[in-house]
Amino acid sequence: MRPEIITILLAMAPISELRGAIPYAWSQGISPLIAYIIAVIGNLIPVIPLLLLLGPISRLLRRFKLFDRFFDWWFKHTLRRSKLIEKYESFGLILFVMIPLPVTGAWTGSVAAFLLGIRFKFAFPAIVAGVLLAGIIVTLVCFGAIYIPIFIRH
Repeated sequence: MRPEIITILLAMAPISELRGAIPYAWSQGISPLIAYIIAVIGNLIPVIPLLLLLGPISRLLRRFKLFDRFFDWWFKHTLRRSKLIEKYESFGLILFVMIPLPVTGAWTGSVAAFLLGIRFKFAFPAIVAGVLLAGIIVTLVCFGAIYIPIFIRH
């Protein structure tokens, strides 16, 4: 499979998103600009379905014990991490999505927007802005323009 397609698929996935897609693209020799563009596009693909369909799908699937437990866990997990969004709403959603750390990003931001009742017309542009900014941060880190120490030695 072409690396561009794999990059889009990684960006669409809930765990890797931009944090996995852009470094993968870079490792495959894709230019920084192209890596950024295709990763952002891939990361935004699930956002509209998540924002519009998460409510109806979760209500439908919650009739089954396994899915009910999954949605309980997922929604509680998301709400614990969404204090920034609760406090600042759309602006908080931008900040939450743009922070390129595990359990932040377009997927969790979409779930948080749904759970906190942020309407689509506010949630979608905030998530897009957060993804664009996260993509810039990840790209700059990957290509050495920003140094973020991950481990601090004592």
